[in-house]
Amino acid sequence: MPQHREDNDNVTQQDYAVDWLVAGAGAGGMTGAVVAHQLGGSVLLVEKEPVYGGTTAKSGGVAWIPANHRLGEFGIEDSSERAYQYLHGLIGDSVPAPRVRAYAERASEMLRFMMRHSHVHYTPLPAYMDYYDSVPGYLNGGRSMDPAPLHIRHLGAAASTMSRDHYTGLLLPFNVSVVEGRRLQDMDAGAYLLGAKLAARYYLDLPARLARRGDDRLTLGPALVARLRRSLLDRDIPLWLDTPITEMLYENGRVCGAKVLRRGEPVTVRAKRGVLLCTGGFARNAGLRRQYQPQPSSDRWTAAAPGATGDGIALGEQVNAALGFMGSAWWSPTYLLPDGRSLALISGKSNPGSIMVNRQGKRFTNEAQPYEDVVKDQYASEGRGEGAVPCYLIFDAQFREKYTAGHIKPAKITPDSRLPQDYFDKGLLSRADTLFELGATLGMDGHALAQTVADFNHHARLGKDPLFGRGDSLHDRYYADPKVQPNPSLAPLEKAPFYALRCEPGDLDTKGGLLCNEHAQVLDRSGDVIAGLYAAGNASAAVMGDTYPGAGSTIGSAMTFAYIAARHALDNGANQQP
Repeated sequence: MPQHREDNDNVTQQDYAVDWLVAGAGAGGMTGAVVAHQLGGSVLLVEKEPVYGGTTAKSGGVAWIPANHRLGEFGIEDSSERAYQYLHGLIGDSVPAPRVRAYAERASEMLRFMMRHSHVHYTPLPAYMDYYDSVPGYLNGGRSMDPAPLHIRHLGAAASTMSRDHYTGLLLPFNVSVVEGRRLQDMDAGAYLLGAKLAARYYLDLPARLARRGDDRLTLGPALVARLRRSLLDRDIPLWLDTPITEMLYENGRVCGAKVLRRGEPVTVRAKRGVLLCTGGFARNAGLRRQYQPQPSSDRWTAAAPGATGDGIALGEQVNAALGFMGSAWWSPTYLLPDGRSLALISGKSNPGSIMVNRQGKRFTNEAQPYEDVVKDQYASEGRGEGAVPCYLIFDAQFREKYTAGHIKPAKITPDSRLPQDYFDKGLLSRADTLFELGATLGMDGHALAQTVADFNHHARLGKDPLFGRGDSLHDRYYADPKVQPNPSLAPLEKAPFYALRCEPGDLDTKGGLLCNEHAQVLDRSGDVIAGLYAAGNASAAVMGDTYPGAGSTIGSAMTFAYIAARHALDNGANQQP
């Protein structure tokens, strides 16, 4: 077997043999590689892009881990049975019960294993609740977990090939964790003190400042990616970048490896124990979106990584793999910057003094509810002929003064005169002195928009939203302003000028992919196991089905099923403690 090699080494031989071949260097793929190596297997990780990290590197890095072993430190009680009850209550029978139960029971096992055998480190978020409090088994905090920050210097030379396409630098010059970001949003004395400390640390990092790099203290998704990459380096697990899989090897009734293109040269990789596909979804594949997804859609509206083009689906179909949930995605409203980047609108839509409207000038959703449901309501409004693609986040001068709208800082920090003019020239932002004028600018009936706002304002002053119940749930209030009462998510829009942020029905990535069982084994179109082939993350049909149980469901499920796959394939799980 060849000696393990780093990214910049050449591999000249045309045949390579390992126990475990993993495709895709995001959270799932790197987890699957670490686990297999810990179980005694030889491992090769290949990534088609010239950088590693995938969509994980663009994400918040949060993982939803029910019954995790750290909950007791925060006085929180949970169990895998309670988590299964919650998941089944949401997902129903759309996903086989053994697969759902595998996640509920083994996510905590995965986390304990990774925190013991790798640099992965997670802390529960006790104030970050599950998304649906009416479903039995719901927990009001602790299942969503924040990855620990890490300085990029720990990666050494491998830092140069890490994806740094995270958007946090658009809002602040320094990176923040989930806890830090939520605290800064309060904008009180404590928040300003925290901001000062974070800024001082950032500006005193002289090597990074002199090199004109971004913040070298990594948080969120980039921190998770860095911790996993450091774990690969410690184990000398080779990562081949610029190496797409071109063909699956299928012999004697099982997948036994793959053909890859290693920097333009074909290499055959034989994998004794199997192949794990963690290549992401198909959010960047316009053809597959047209074929399967609700319309209208666009591969430009997604916040997924550029490499999310459905490679795993194409590879699975070479061996007759079945597909599932191809019409679903991890939906989130997004907005397009003039340079073409698409950013997810997660939190700004919940603050008081704002509403979302379709092009009839009418509200169509509870703006503060989980982002997945906002987009589902957006498509429902579009389907009724109301013109909700795009829709608009409408807010007034008081909102603009105090709160962020996506990455756009409050006016007290960045006044309109300092915003890029092309935000207005290209329609990302619109501004007018009256609601009637704003509606006309957006091509809608200005009178209808003004009436919508008047109706909303009447109830907002009372702290009620009779149309959609905004602010009634704990989730709605999480990203809102606790200083606003009686409902921290509701306040009237009444101070000119008025603004509109154009929003598309975007996503964090797609959910559709290879249909798998509870062992992460890929199934064929007859429902039989394709021996030797496994999938996890967005390359697989989501264990969550068409639901989104809580923050971190994407990364939590990707890491869990990559862990399950590696333990199943290496076949010595009984000899390893989590």
